[in-house]
Amino acid sequence: LIGPNGAGKTTLLKLLTGQSKPSLGKVQICGSDAWLARAKAHVGFCPYGDATWDELSGRKLVAVTAGLHGFKGDEAKLRTETVLETLGMVDRADRPVRTYSKGMRQRIKLGQALIHDPDLLVLDEPLNGVDPVGREELNQLFLRLAGAGKAVLISSHILNEMDELADHILFVCRGKLLASGSLDTIREVLDDYPLKVRVSCGSPRQVAPQLMALESVKSVSVEPPEDLFLEVQNPNRFYAEFGEFATADDIQLSRLKATDTSAEAVFDYLMERAARPE
Repeated sequence: LIGPNGAGKTTLLKLLTGQSKPSLGKVQICGSDAWLARAKAHVGFCPYGDATWDELSGRKLVAVTAGLHGFKGDEAKLRTETVLETLGMVDRADRPVRTYSKGMRQRIKLGQALIHDPDLLVLDEPLNGVDPVGREELNQLFLRLAGAGKAVLISSHILNEMDELADHILFVCRGKLLASGSLDTIREVLDDYPLKVRVSCGSPRQVAPQLMALESVKSVSVEPPEDLFLEVQNPNRFYAEFGEFATADDIQLSRLKATDTSAEAVFDYLMERAARPE
């Protein structure tokens, strides 16, 4: 879930986790209205801000959460230890939470969200303030959870990591959904998305005018080290045209690479397009 401040991400997360009721429409989890207890039983929520008792140990905090979900005795203990092991926190679980780094706090918050084995995990900026090593470890955890059959919804502004992490992206702005789907699908349906393509080939200055003749190419520039940079309208048409062009003219091609296909590039374009007068 990607969008600027004020886009409506927090409102959507509150609706999904039953903290707010919709004034119009429906929000349902596993067939039940999201604010009902039977729906919340399927949801694990990791909020943006810390909501922890800093004097408790990580183990105690997760165990208390297990108790709040109705687990007692051996079952509560087993769930607590299983979650701590999943998060790699067993050897640090007896330290007070106040001594934890940001990444360790995030793990314990995830432990609270996972303790009842929910079907849906809703994570609000789970990588915020976490160091690069910690982010990679958490990303791998999210992938393992998804691989185990859980739905994982992440609200994030760290767009470069969403490229490889998410298989479905929602771009939102001003309470509206701008685009949704896999990043590849979103790029494909944006016919006016100005893709930038880098081409390395023999005799680039001779090839440049020929490429400008292609209907899908808006501009061509030659930049060091003698590579061509193309601005392309309608990527699907360009790749078809370029394939025919390169084959017919026997172009000595060594590289063809799109340079702005990341989630951040697509997001920037969607934001720019949303700001245009209707």
